[in-house]
Amino acid sequence: MALPVTDLDASVAFYERYADMKVVHRRVDPAGGNSVAWISDLSRPFVVVLIEVDGVDQRLGGVFGHLGIAVDGRDEVDRRCANARAEGRAVFGPLDSGPPVGYWGYIVDPDGHNLELSYGQEVGLTVQQAQ
Repeated sequence: MALPVTDLDASVAFYERYADMKVVHRRVDPAGGNSVAWISDLSRPFVVVLIEVDGVDQRLGGVFGHLGIAVDGRDEVDRRCANARAEGRAVFGPLDSGPPVGYWGYIVDPDGHNLELSYGQEVGLTVQQAQ
């Protein structure tokens, strides 16, 4: 997954704070000159690529578009959403949607992309059963 961002450092700081991700690779793309950071929570071989651009015209947003991560409990969803609100960030929720969706909320990143924090989603169980 790659997300366009207008301020790479601000976006890295956001995902470090709210998604427990860290930079695992950083470079300037020689072809386009864009600064790029790969971020990961180090739990699996998966990264989110942040690419610095002049302007973001397509956002992972709206009602359904989001990057979702699981956290350790409802209180963690509450805490992160409250911290984001206190910092003046746009937040939706938290809401309890019951199984299989669970308890969740959105925090909007500096470029308008939705980060979903969730607890109790049945993703792991559902994938395991599908194997």
